[in-house]
Amino acid sequence: MKKVTKGQWNGYDTYILHSHELEVTLLPRLGNNVIRIWDRIQQRDVLRRPEENELDFYLLKPYHFGIPLLIPPGRIRRGHFTYAGQEYQFDRNTANDNHIHGLHRTQGWCVSDIEEDDDGCAITTEFVTTSDPNWMRQFPEPLKLEMTLRLQGTSLKQTFKITHLGQKAAPFGLGLHTWFLINGEPDRWNLNLPVSGLVEADDELVPTGKMAPLGEFQSLNEGTNLRGVNYDTILSIGDHPVEAVLTRDDGYGLRYSADPQYFKYWVIYTKGEADQFLCIEPYTWLPNAPNLQLPADTTGLIELHPQETLVLNVNLDIFYPDGSPA
Repeated sequence: MKKVTKGQWNGYDTYILHSHELEVTLLPRLGNNVIRIWDRIQQRDVLRRPEENELDFYLLKPYHFGIPLLIPPGRIRRGHFTYAGQEYQFDRNTANDNHIHGLHRTQGWCVSDIEEDDDGCAITTEFVTTSDPNWMRQFPEPLKLEMTLRLQGTSLKQTFKITHLGQKAAPFGLGLHTWFLINGEPDRWNLNLPVSGLVEADDELVPTGKMAPLGEFQSLNEGTNLRGVNYDTILSIGDHPVEAVLTRDDGYGLRYSADPQYFKYWVIYTKGEADQFLCIEPYTWLPNAPNLQLPADTTGLIELHPQETLVLNVNLDIFYPDGSPA
């Protein structure tokens, strides 16, 4: 069962990682997105997955399915900033002429390695930004992006390696817009999310750089039921563990965690009142970070130096009502 097999989605190759408990489907040639996690024990989809007949919508908004990469995540005011003497102008793709969710959409990644062993299986993919003129037009410092996806039992680990191939220091941020299913039963699900503050945003939903008390979101620290909630909220992690726990009332659930050294913010999003989905989104940086007059340890902006390689890890673990995977 610990193997990688090939499949297809709308004529594009997929790679499926298998364990006794899970099947994880990666779509490298359309954005390197994990488009499906099938729980074989519970016989359920863990993520919102794109159907075959949703190709056009997927190509338009790939970050509405699976575990899409946001490089960088969130909004940037007017899509513009200057860093280390280099001007950056991202496409303005919101109603009020800001930029949202970065340059990574449906680029084709190449498979560079597949591993199968007694403990699990893994696939590594890579993408060099110089292969995409549209990316380079907006972010002129070249990067090499690599992702290793390893499945071991009920644990899925994503390891990202970002190597700066250019000549000037460059600002970097990464996020994941992960669509967890709650199956039209929000009252059965509880979210525990240790956080320290609420990020203030203006009427264009761009962070101002100011923090506010948690207020009603304080309940996330103890665990809150999803019935009736409507989230589109950025929260500071502070000194808390970078760990979200989503639990169903029968004891089934998931634990979503990331490197505390780099991941500074969570975004939670329900696409209206919680019903089918809860997006739990780990971000390394605060949206609009390059334009905020705040220190990097507050904004989470990572400065990449020429020839430097950055490594980031994100983990997803599924757990079952009796505490065991089977």
